[in-house]
Amino acid sequence: MRKILEQCPSCGSAIEVTRLTCTSCETVVLGRYQPCTFCKLDPERTHFLLTFVRCRGNVKEMERELGISYWTVRRRLDELIEELGFEPQDTADEDQADQQLEILARVDRGEISAADAFDLLSEQQGN
Repeated sequence: MRKILEQCPSCGSAIEVTRLTCTSCETVVLGRYQPCTFCKLDPERTHFLLTFVRCRGNVKEMERELGISYWTVRRRLDELIEELGFEPQDTADEDQADQQLEILARVDRGEISAADAFDLLSEQQGN
């Protein structure tokens, strides 16, 4: 998807859209327009946002679709929230609880032993 210019290609200053033209009837609208918040996102962030919407906000589904870890999805989501001008929530306690649940799920799936899980959980408590 091609985006509108945000900076002057000559001097780097901010650019405003001042003219809109209908491709059907040639009506012209003159004014000063700022690009929408989403138009300012780079293509990678736009793709991430569209994936988030398509997955209905299910981070585990995004993890599978994008082929990245759960924590990478969460980090990118926090970065996107900041880029859109919002304050990300302090999720340290939530992240720690999620990590603990993931460790226990790994035991349940037989990926690690209970002793390994104990070590990981103890290590996490030390941080």
